Amino acid sequence: MWALKKLNLDWAEAANLRMTQLNEMEQLRLHAYENAAMYKERMKFVHDKKILKREFKSGDLVLLFNSRLKLFPGKLKSKWTGPFKVVIVSPYVAIELESEDGTRTFKVNGQRVKHYLGTTGEKHLVEQIALKDSPTPTTE
Repeated sequence: MWALKKLNLDWAEAANLRMTQLNEMEQLRLHAYENAAMYKERMKFVHDKKILKREFKSGDLVLLFNSRLKLFPGKLKSKWTGPFKVVIVSPYVAIELESEDGTRTFKVNGQRVKHYLGTTGEKHLVEQIALKDSPTPTTE
């Protein structure tokens, strides 16, 4: 008993001190949890602000994402094909597309298409020049 009085180890005081420490740790944990939740909300807001709502109407021109090209990667291969014409937009983001020449129609998921920003008459004839068979100028 003499050692407890000398070291001032009162069991009730030690228990109160430990309970105070546990309460402080619990408050720190709750504060960290609230901060994490606020951070997630802010990041979700910033992310959602950058997402563009894509609404398609009949007659729109769209490009179709070709997921098979992901299997054979190439730097210069475009993963988008088209343009295709939107025929019908059904609920739940199913879109019926028509090929460029109008011969066939098919349904795709609306998440695989994006608006085509070009015009239909943009195809240009490109002149090809063969470099190997080009005539060399002769100097006399």
